[in-house]
Parts: sequence; structure tokens; C-alpha cells
Amino acid sequence: MTHSQRRRIPDAAVARLPVYLQILNNLHATNVARFSSDELAALAGVNAAKVRKDLSYLGSYGTRGVGYEVTYLIHQIRRELGLMREWNVVVVGAGNLGCALAKFGGFAPRGFPVVGIVDNDPKKIGQSTGALKVSDVRNLQKLVKDLEVTIGAITTSTSAAQSAADALIEAGITSILNFAPIVLAIPSSVSVRNVDLGVELQILSYYEQMRIEQSDSKSQQKSNAVPV
Repeated sequence: MTHSQRRRIPDAAVARLPVYLQILNNLHATNVARFSSDELAALAGVNAAKVRKDLSYLGSYGTRGVGYEVTYLIHQIRRELGLMREWNVVVVGAGNLGCALAKFGGFAPRGFPVVGIVDNDPKKIGQSTGALKVSDVRNLQKLVKDLEVTIGAITTSTSAAQSAADALIEAGITSILNFAPIVLAIPSSVSVRNVDLGVELQILSYYEQMRIEQSDSKSQQKSNAVPV
């Protein structure tokens, strides 16, 4: 089955592919050659049927009694996620988070080198952050063109995030990673992934509260138990 013949993968399945890839890379690093859908499901925290369905979108069905070949499946997922090439990233917002992203060396090995960082604060423009210098946001369009940038990361304040998104879109960027806790108004042709740490903490607080309530409930049951 050729790439053009493959059907579009559902968004939920696409979100799971990077998780599978990370697990597979770890398996490969420990010289594991093959694995079953049950094993991958247990490591990924999903059911085996869902794993098999997700992998079927890649044209990979495994072999009964043998399972999946780790190296080949890594190649399939990398191909489907567009990881056979690099995607240059520009950061908009040279605050603490933006500078941390610019300095972080873990993106380039995964195919996402941060090649530029911009801001509108004269005090920050020209300052070094890692191997990069902060550029004026007014030069964003030229930077995107010259450095062949394909992804923009917004690390500005909430009030400046929409302006940052508008500047990225005007510069030709169609994929945005947004760290600002705000819903951006963007055209349907632009893909946005929102990384809201506050939301993630709220989700964690839900599970912590559940643990507390379950613990309290068990304690109450024990205290109400009638001695035999």
C-alpha cells in the first residue's frame, strides 16, 4: 500500500503514535527484536485491540504468534509522522520559557532543531540564549524564509499570544505549538497544539483528589466494621 493510498489516520490514533515510537525506541535500545500488541498495550496504557487498530493504519498487521518487528515498525511510525526529515522551529517570546526551549538540546535529535527566537522587547533583542541570538519579531518573516522554518512555538504572555500567532501566520507558518493559556483565533488551514501546564496540573489534581477520597472511604469502612 503506497502513502497516497493510505487512509487518513484519526487524530486520537495520531496522538498515540509518538507514545508507541518512544516505547519502540526503548525496546530497540535493549535489543528487543519483536513484541506483541499485548506487550505494547501494557507499556502504552491502552488495550491491545486499540494498538492493533492504530498500527493497521500504517499497513502493519503483525504476524500471529510472532508479533511485530521493532525496527520495521519504528520506520513505519517515523515515516507516518513525517520524521524522515527535519522541521525547523522558531520561538516567539524570549522569556524564561522561550529561552529554555531555545537552549534545550533534546529537540534537534528528534528532528526539530530550534533555529531562531524572536521578541519585541528592545532589552532582549540581541541577547544570546544558548547558541542563538534574540531577533526582532519584525524580522520574523525574513527569518522564517531564510532559515526554512516550518513550526512556530509561542511562549509569550497570554495578552501577546494572539499577536504572536498572527505574526507567525503572516510569515507563512502553518503549524503552531502554543504554550500560552489562551484559545487562539486561527484559520482552519493552520494546525495548533496547545500545551497548557495549568490544565495538566488540574487533571493531576483530579486523580490526587480521587486517591484521597478512596483512601478516606476505605478508612471509614474499616472504622465502621463490626468486630467479630
